[in-house]
Amino acid sequence: MEKKRKTNKVDKLLEFPKEVYSNEPKIAVTGFDELIIENFKGILEYEEFFVRINTYIGIININGYNLNLENMTNDDLKVKGKIESIEFERIID
Repeated sequence: MEKKRKTNKVDKLLEFPKEVYSNEPKIAVTGFDELIIENFKGILEYEEFFVRINTYIGIININGYNLNLENMTNDDLKVKGKIESIEFERIID
């Protein structure tokens, strides 16, 4: 498991958002057709109706129809399609 980056005084002084200096995922949902996840580790499962994404603090499950992964980079991932539900599986430390 990767080490979490410690918050330093410069990050706080410059008022960076927490997701910039930590490994916590940021999820942005646009309507019922698009979802963007930042700070993810990898894709565990990918089907047309189900996507499981591993993050540093747990797993994100996306259920729907015609789901497609788009604009993937090392830092973020876009899921498009008819999103019906989003579920979270938290890793307990």
